[in-house]
Amino acid sequence: MTYPGPARTSERPPRPGTVTAAVLVVVVVVLGVVSLVVPDGAASDASARPSRATGPVADVPRGSPPDAAADEDDGVVPDGTTIFDDVPAVARLDPGLLASVRRAAADAGRSGIGFSVNSGWRSPRYQEQLLREAVTTYGSEREAARWVATADTSPHVSGNAVDIGPAESAAWLSAHGAGYGLCRVYRNEPWHFELRPAAVHSGCPPLYVDPTDDPRMRE
Repeated sequence: MTYPGPARTSERPPRPGTVTAAVLVVVVVVLGVVSLVVPDGAASDASARPSRATGPVADVPRGSPPDAAADEDDGVVPDGTTIFDDVPAVARLDPGLLASVRRAAADAGRSGIGFSVNSGWRSPRYQEQLLREAVTTYGSEREAARWVATADTSPHVSGNAVDIGPAESAAWLSAHGAGYGLCRVYRNEPWHFELRPAAVHSGCPPLYVDPTDDPRMRE
């Protein structure tokens, strides 16, 4: 009796490329399953972490977005603000400074000269924002320091400085301010005034070239 040999089959050994593709499919499927069991929010938490390049964001109140700009409550001055308006930039000035500037403004008004306020009290957050903007504008921290102080040293943050405009009003105050105890402080900032009570009797002290020449800025 003759036994037939093994049945012939039409299947061929799989090509190497076919095996690789099958393995890739399995891997993709496995990874897809794994991704389905990641706890909710894990991926979003990872993407929310700041990168090392981002660095810390200074002076941003808790709950505010990192790029939140300063507003009127931080001392941003609305257009057309005068020294007699009740906005934070004016109302939070040192009382002695505010009273002196208002007296000077009232007298200047009799000659048709009005005092507008370009800047007054500022929050530390607003001061830091202005400093960052100055670095961008002037190209370096060293040059920016000639125009904008840090939040720790700025007399605006302490409410002891006010910037007066327009130019003719600042010029009037520069000429007559000593009689009210008001003095320019920096040669490069004809709009910046601070209270110097002794100036009523002895005149204003010599001007600093700019804030970098002011010893208070190096404290």
